[in-house]
Amino acid sequence: MKKVSILIPFLNEEENIPFLVEGLNTYFKTNTQFTTEVIFIDDGSTDLSLNVLQNQTHLNYEAKVISLSKNYGSHAALRAGILHASGDYICFIYADLQDPLQLIHQLYEKCITGLEICWATRETSDNGLFEKAFSSLYARLMKKYAVSTFPEKGFDIVMFSKKVQTLLNENIEANSSIFLQILTLGFKQDSIYYNKQARKKGKSKWTLSKKIKLLVDSFIAFSFAPIRFVTMVGLTLFIAGILFTSYLIIRKLVYNDLNSGWPMLGSIICMGFGITNISLGILAEYLWRNLDATRKRPVFIINQIFSLTNDK
Repeated sequence: MKKVSILIPFLNEEENIPFLVEGLNTYFKTNTQFTTEVIFIDDGSTDLSLNVLQNQTHLNYEAKVISLSKNYGSHAALRAGILHASGDYICFIYADLQDPLQLIHQLYEKCITGLEICWATRETSDNGLFEKAFSSLYARLMKKYAVSTFPEKGFDIVMFSKKVQTLLNENIEANSSIFLQILTLGFKQDSIYYNKQARKKGKSKWTLSKKIKLLVDSFIAFSFAPIRFVTMVGLTLFIAGILFTSYLIIRKLVYNDLNSGWPMLGSIICMGFGITNISLGILAEYLWRNLDATRKRPVFIINQIFSLTNDK
């Protein structure tokens, strides 16, 4: 019988964990298609999440915890889980239960037909207006400038084979997107569609700063668009400067009616320096990522790994 590893990263989810474990116990009670390993990855929680998880009764699946030394972000936490997963297939699910557990079997049934990767793509979402707007913008930008096969409504859930796991473990990328890395591997893959639900308890840890970091990481790691943007801005300003200078010379020679103006000169200098600084900032991001890669610092540090007993 095949084995499926379910990776569940969490950060300060003490309110949701009882509902999560209850849902897992109920869902896998009737599972006969595969054996299940559930790996909970504690991404540096500062509340009682880990204690609450340890005090739950885990039934109908193997359960273990990977506790990270601090908060590294959900993508790094997933990479830690992938490194220690033992299943024939690996799937992501989240502690907030916005993604129905039924996706696991739907993805599995797709994968065993010969797919290496299967995505669960959002069709609708109960998230707020800002969340939807950001997700839509991110998806459009990724599809246009980074990965042409990126789903228009995005995704959070994926199941993939051991072959994909091996490649991901051999290429653990810092400041990157695990989803875009999987999407660009090029293996045979397909998608299913589902409706994303509202959170049961607590607040989302997906803050604005984390969203911006993901956007920057995705562009820098998977797209040359920022560099192309710098080139196009420089070319546009160069042409505009030539045209404007030509206009001033012709106007001076023909009409001789131009007076020197410090405000215009100041505005041109401010615009030029502003665009230069933006361009340098983009280039500096690339240089910083190269420096970060050469340091070879760990993407995550595991504090401890332990099993959760099922004898309560």
